[in-house]
Amino acid sequence: MGAVAAPWRALARQGHRSEETGSSDIWALRDASFEVADSEVFGIIGRNGAGKSTLLKLLSRIVMPTTGRAIVRGRVGTLLEVGAGFHPELTGRDNVYLSGSILGMTREEITRKFDEIVDFSGVERFLDTPVKRYSTGMYLRLAFAVAAHLEADILIVDEVLAVGDAEFQMKCLGRMQAVAGEGRTVLFVSHNMAAVRSLCHRACVLDTGRIVRTGDVHDCIGYYLQWHVDRQDPVIQFDTPAGRGPRMTSAVLLCEGRPAIRILMGNILGIQVSFRSDAPLHVPRVGFIVTNEAGAAVLSANNRYQSSPRYDTPVQSGTISLELGAVPLMPGRYSVSLFLGDAPGHDSHVAEHALWFEVLEQDLWGTGLGPDSGASQLWWPTRFHFSL
Repeated sequence: MGAVAAPWRALARQGHRSEETGSSDIWALRDASFEVADSEVFGIIGRNGAGKSTLLKLLSRIVMPTTGRAIVRGRVGTLLEVGAGFHPELTGRDNVYLSGSILGMTREEITRKFDEIVDFSGVERFLDTPVKRYSTGMYLRLAFAVAAHLEADILIVDEVLAVGDAEFQMKCLGRMQAVAGEGRTVLFVSHNMAAVRSLCHRACVLDTGRIVRTGDVHDCIGYYLQWHVDRQDPVIQFDTPAGRGPRMTSAVLLCEGRPAIRILMGNILGIQVSFRSDAPLHVPRVGFIVTNEAGAAVLSANNRYQSSPRYDTPVQSGTISLELGAVPLMPGRYSVSLFLGDAPGHDSHVAEHALWFEVLEQDLWGTGLGPDSGASQLWWPTRFHFSL
């Protein structure tokens, strides 16, 4: 039987005492109680730092709670730190056995599943090569393939769809769907809302260590996305990332030339990105991707493949304006991921889902009607002509 129950009510009491005494302690989790039924696929949603990974580590017995308890019934398999336990000097073959053993598989289990694991990873040709010579993608693919073939009653999964290229990510998602179809209990954490929506029946939303929503997965995703919009500022400041390449210092979402997070259908959109660089630049390479609430990319542009102006004199700081025009987005919530680099094919600073905004319906054509939001991802300004 695979079931999870985690009543940590004592966390709330201790957390309140810290607040009352003015303590600087920060609780990673508190008042985080929920239950997951046998054979259920349960999503855990939240922004970075909300407590998702801490929660999974508690349920996996990697760390123990300061107070409260977690009740887990059944054999647990975890896909948390993909690649943990690999030894760089050992071959891929040896690491399959080493990692499988660390994850709790018997040697007989690993041998029985060995060909399936290797086939899934796609690294057959390099199986007898030390993994220190693998590319990052090869290393992660093999590590995920081992972990994904655990035979466990409960599978705890954290951001596995960030592994590898788009094709391998589809294989990962397919594997998760197969595990769910076998009737096993799955706890699934991902920032990919399309994957959560596809895999999960129910979900919870974590915010600063508290569960603020539990229930139907569609309801939880909607709540989470709306939360992002409500708390989003149209101007975002970036922490300075490591490295010597260009990096963004701030970004602004513009509607009709003004900072905004809520726009009307047909409004003029723009983005401004400020940057600085250690090395002088003639042409900073900048791009963006707009993603809808289902996790699908609906718009993108990049001056790597589109013409753009040059600075007459190389600069080490500046502001880049991206003019999107009247973008035909349907009503809904959207995020903007930003990319900045100094050479074709290389991004020195990536800010995924950096900006959030909401498109509101308006009567564009004066008919008193608007487009059906479920009909498509975009509306289009179409001219109709009738002739006999």
